[in-house]
Parts: sequence; C-alpha cells; structure tokens
Amino acid sequence: MAKWTPKHEAPEPLEGPVVATITGGTILWFVLFLVQVPFYGWFADRDLTWWVWTCLAGAGLGLIGIWYVRKRDAALKRAAAEQRHPDPA
Repeated sequence: MAKWTPKHEAPEPLEGPVVATITGGTILWFVLFLVQVPFYGWFADRDLTWWVWTCLAGAGLGLIGIWYVRKRDAALKRAAAEQRHPDPA
C-alpha cells in the first residue's frame, strides 16, 4: 500500500473569535450540567450518570480552554504589534 502524499499545500488555518467560541461552549456545557442535576435520580436509575458528569467535565475543561485561548490571543497580538513596530534596542 503506497503512502498518500498531498498534491497541494494545506490552507492557512482559519482565525476567528476563538475566545468567544470557547467561552460560549463552556457556558453551554455548564448550563447542560445545571439542567441535568435535578434529574440525577432518573439518570442514576438508568445507569446514565456519566451524562451529568460529562457536562461538568466539559465545563471544567472549558475553563482551562478559556485561560489558554486568552493567553494565546494576547501573545498573537503582542507578536503582531512587535512586528509592526520593532524595538530599536
């Protein structure tokens, strides 16, 4: 079986409102967790409690993601500013 090699270059990655996207997803995970908590007994009876804990894990990992993308966004802005106005020293 021959190894596949691309015939063209990969496109540039899309840049968009990354911080807003991650924040919105984190809020969605946490809201889903809060909606499911009152029905925890129903989930427990059917051995589906992992649904509840998955939503909480998604919210927790989303908080880490928000921290990460905010740092990344600040670093990209710093690099762009340094490229526009290089330090003479």
